[in-house]
Amino acid sequence: MTVGVLAVLAMLFVMFSGFWTDWLWYRSVKYASVFTTTLWTKIGLFAVFGVVMAVVVGVNIWLAHRLRPPLSAMSMEQQSLDRYRMSLAPFKKWVLLAISTVIGLIAGASASGEWRTWLQWINGVPFGQKDPQFGKDVAFYAFDLPWYRFLLSFGFAAAVLCLVAAALTHYLYGGLRLTSPGSRATAAATGHLSVLLGIFVSLKAIAYWLDRYGLAVKSSGLRSADGWTGLRYVDANAYLPAKTILFFIAVICAVLFFATLWRRTWQLPVIGFGLMVLSAVLIGGLYPAIVQKFQVQPNEQAKEAPYIKQNIKATRDAYDIQDSKVTGYKGDYQPGSKGESQKLRDNADTTASMRLLDPNVVSPAFQQQQQVRGYYQFPSTLDVDRYKDKDGVEQDTVIGLRELNIAGIPERNWINDHFKYTHGYGAVAAKGTEISEGGGPKYTESDLPSKGKLPTYEQRIYYGEKTTQYSIVGGPQRELDYSDDSGEKSYTYQGKSGVSLANPVNRAAYAVAFGEPQILYSGAIGDGSRILYNRTPKERVEAVAPWLTIDGDAYPAVINGRVQWIVDAYTTSNGYPYASRTTLGDTTADSLTNGQRAVMAQQNQVNYIRNSVKATVDAYDGSVKLYQWDKADPVLKTWMKSFPGTVEPRSAISPQLMEHLRYPQDLFKVQRQLLTTYHVTDPGTFYTGSERWQIPNDPTNKSGNSVPPYYLSMKMPDQKDQTFSLTTTFTPNKRDNLGAFMAVDANATSGDYGKIRILKLPSETPVPGPQLVQSKFNSDPQIANELNILKKFGDSEIEYGNLLTVPLDGGLLYVEPVYLRGANTNYPLLKKVLVSYGDNKPVLENSLKDALDVVFGKKAPSSTAPGEEPSTGGETTQPPSDQTVQEALTDAQKAYEAGEKARVDGDWSAYGDAQKKLKEALDRAAAAEKKAEKKGGGSGG
Repeated sequence: MTVGVLAVLAMLFVMFSGFWTDWLWYRSVKYASVFTTTLWTKIGLFAVFGVVMAVVVGVNIWLAHRLRPPLSAMSMEQQSLDRYRMSLAPFKKWVLLAISTVIGLIAGASASGEWRTWLQWINGVPFGQKDPQFGKDVAFYAFDLPWYRFLLSFGFAAAVLCLVAAALTHYLYGGLRLTSPGSRATAAATGHLSVLLGIFVSLKAIAYWLDRYGLAVKSSGLRSADGWTGLRYVDANAYLPAKTILFFIAVICAVLFFATLWRRTWQLPVIGFGLMVLSAVLIGGLYPAIVQKFQVQPNEQAKEAPYIKQNIKATRDAYDIQDSKVTGYKGDYQPGSKGESQKLRDNADTTASMRLLDPNVVSPAFQQQQQVRGYYQFPSTLDVDRYKDKDGVEQDTVIGLRELNIAGIPERNWINDHFKYTHGYGAVAAKGTEISEGGGPKYTESDLPSKGKLPTYEQRIYYGEKTTQYSIVGGPQRELDYSDDSGEKSYTYQGKSGVSLANPVNRAAYAVAFGEPQILYSGAIGDGSRILYNRTPKERVEAVAPWLTIDGDAYPAVINGRVQWIVDAYTTSNGYPYASRTTLGDTTADSLTNGQRAVMAQQNQVNYIRNSVKATVDAYDGSVKLYQWDKADPVLKTWMKSFPGTVEPRSAISPQLMEHLRYPQDLFKVQRQLLTTYHVTDPGTFYTGSERWQIPNDPTNKSGNSVPPYYLSMKMPDQKDQTFSLTTTFTPNKRDNLGAFMAVDANATSGDYGKIRILKLPSETPVPGPQLVQSKFNSDPQIANELNILKKFGDSEIEYGNLLTVPLDGGLLYVEPVYLRGANTNYPLLKKVLVSYGDNKPVLENSLKDALDVVFGKKAPSSTAPGEEPSTGGETTQPPSDQTVQEALTDAQKAYEAGEKARVDGDWSAYGDAQKKLKEALDRAAAAEKKAEKKGGGSGG
């Protein structure tokens, strides 16, 4: 008995600990109202629907028992049932209570999962837009229809359970007979079951009526659009009338079932039910198929045109791409004179600030040069932001936080993992458009503690993308702050985040919740101890706003003396009439989401999305702020009514924070996927699919996944000044030439924020797309030769950075940084820059300035193969007659080693001389190899 009682108490405490720790956490982040609103909504739904289901099933069992015949016929069937009746007799009330309770608990648990549906229905805000078929506000489909469908499914479940329970009870007590002579059912059983069948058929009639509206949000196939949603010709002219007819047939059938209360025969109801089933097959299935076959298919384009037009409009509205502007762009401009070339060269500097530092490539350089200690780490993909220089000019900046790396702790144990090593330290930033002399990042904030051009800020990073373990801070156990030449610095957390462990109940609850008994009795926990958990920005925002979908990439910014994680969050719906659906996980995947970057909402299928909330998470105290960004979004307004006080108005965003807000990548990727099809607004062209685009694969790697969008400060042809933008390219369907270039104004302080501009290339004049440009780079003999020499030098590896595309004076400028990862280093250094413009010969130079000068004819290439005339004038680097490739590479190796030694010693003058000698040696090697190939007729060298 004692063991049993203790076991029950233990199980209850385990259940209590989960509830209690959740409550404590929400209270600690000051979002207790989210916890209580969600909890009471779930409890309310559980109680109401659980009780309703238990009562209706219990009442029908009780009623069937009460309507039993006074005497059972003395048949073999009834005699065999007597023993069951006698066995149940002493426990009938308890059996009834048990069955009702179990069914009620299951139904209540299922209903509690619909808390989002209930809150949206009860707090729904009108969209102010009506669907073209039924004239209903979009809110009816987004908020009302899902709730009505849930009620209908609950009603069907209740009707079926009542019917089964009543039939079994009638059978057990003789009201129904299967093998006995005479009537198969008593009049009372007939009436009872007929009413239940009438209720079931009535619900089916309601289902037919709701199915009419469901056609507006039904997905179906149309060859020119994936995820097509809404009515088509056959839906409006066959399925819609069929559903209306079936509704009336079901109503008549239900009346016939109810009439058995007086007629006491099932003859007419059964005939009516059979007619309803036959009608469902003929009217609801066969007739639409005939219409599709003989009316639609012979002239499908004309028949579907009005419905395609409605789908295009709804889809563009639902994904906020209705104002995307498509303009024609020549794309193949060629300078006709030297003056025009000079103008192009000058415009190349003002059109875009080329970000040579690729945040997707240079993280190892940050790790190698700025990690400082093994227990720190940077994310594999860094972030791009904007910071002002001393003159107040915005500079594209690559930034990463030095977060804690538990795996790098020298001595792993419970105290070190959770008490001593608790936080990262400092931000590291580098200019996006410049590099150091050695090809590494040109840091604007570096070292430990970090120092540089960023304003003074709290450098301790307690909350971050890589911080997934819990820590206990503020108690008797001191933390490691950071280490420098003078030794370790200790620290005690001064923030107010986390949950206090001073209470023994709290300690016991967390010991159970985390499966760590030491939390209960450890002497390292005392007065002031607080436990920090749920420490990634994504986790914290998801927890305080479970009704939001979170962007896959949070990014840090130094704002008002604190490091703030900025998180983009979305409101979504799957009930926007006529708008085509997309699966967020598939749409937001690209070449960087394979292990580097998170994918948003893997399986969520939606047909409406807005970046309605900008959230921040303080990297020191973990405080979460939600700001209303899209003030017109009805979905957000609905959730703000459901959770009042959780979202602050847009006016609460400080100017300092506004400077770092940007257009989110995941929303951009969703929109660009839709625009591959929905840039077309003409129904005829849309139907043929002749203007359909596709997102090209990333040409810089072999993943086979889509090219990611790139942040870049640039100006489109209709803009006067550069603005921080998010850009991408399109190619025609199943072709590699360029179809279009797309950019959105990503600067939140800009009046054009969110404006999508699309430059459409002419289909009759093919312009190379990213894949063809990359092939052009790779197939150029001189470029390939120089890159091969680089790879041979020290057994190095070539890594390509982001292939940036910029519209320039009617043509397209492609710029791609080339990184070299040497055998003696595990991080890439930018060594070359590839540039291409129109039909000009692609160039490979040591700097962007040189590459632009060469491609626009301002200067000669830095190296030209022997016997080959420079494309734009200038002298050719000729090797000595007795110079071999191996000798040149030996000189290059010596120059490289001298440069590395100078870099370590901090002798930048010697480092610069070594780099010049290295370049000269590589040029000699390239020329010598070319000479050997011509002489030997083979590969040479």
